[in-house]
Amino acid sequence: MRSDSLRITEIFYSLQGESSTVGFPTVFVRLTGCPLRCQYCDTAYAFHGGKQWTLQTILKAVAQYRAKYVTVSGGEPLAQPACLALLSALCDAGYIVSLETSGAMDVAAVDPRVMKVIDIKTPDSKECQRNLLSNLQHLNAQDEIKFVICSRADFDWSVAFIKDHNLEDKNLLFSPSHHDITPQSLADWILEDQIPVRFQLQLHKVIWGDVPGK
Repeated sequence: MRSDSLRITEIFYSLQGESSTVGFPTVFVRLTGCPLRCQYCDTAYAFHGGKQWTLQTILKAVAQYRAKYVTVSGGEPLAQPACLALLSALCDAGYIVSLETSGAMDVAAVDPRVMKVIDIKTPDSKECQRNLLSNLQHLNAQDEIKFVICSRADFDWSVAFIKDHNLEDKNLLFSPSHHDITPQSLADWILEDQIPVRFQLQLHKVIWGDVPGK
């Protein structure tokens, strides 16, 4: 396998559905493969398959959309070592780049120009033991930490995690697990506990439902 190539499930153009850039037209580069199996995963189709693309072919595909924002996602994109080169190449090309990562892979070598969105796995994800806590030492000012909440117990665990790791001044995102709790429940808990987090829904699912490539 060439060191300058990656296995890609899809490259598509849509509205950013999450994070601080929600709503902006964005090109998504979805890499194939993931070592985790979160119970709520909505991209299991990216676990296998895909096609090998060179960096130059990926950059050419991204450029056709004339977008300002690019998100590299998965699967777990950092499971492919060449992802680091892709992130830097996208930054070099002038894009505002974000990385959606599970929090189970080391982010220390990620280009500092990239906004890392690190997903801290809650107990109900069934992958809580995979959280790589050393990643919290590599957070830059623009980076964000996401918690997908499946239950009240998950919510309480996440609030305690934030306090235990002194994350109150970070960019924190709380999302309701799509099929586990209602958005209203999570919104009520956030307001009742007065915690400094950003509530978010997956905008793309509000618009298009569970449609791959949106």
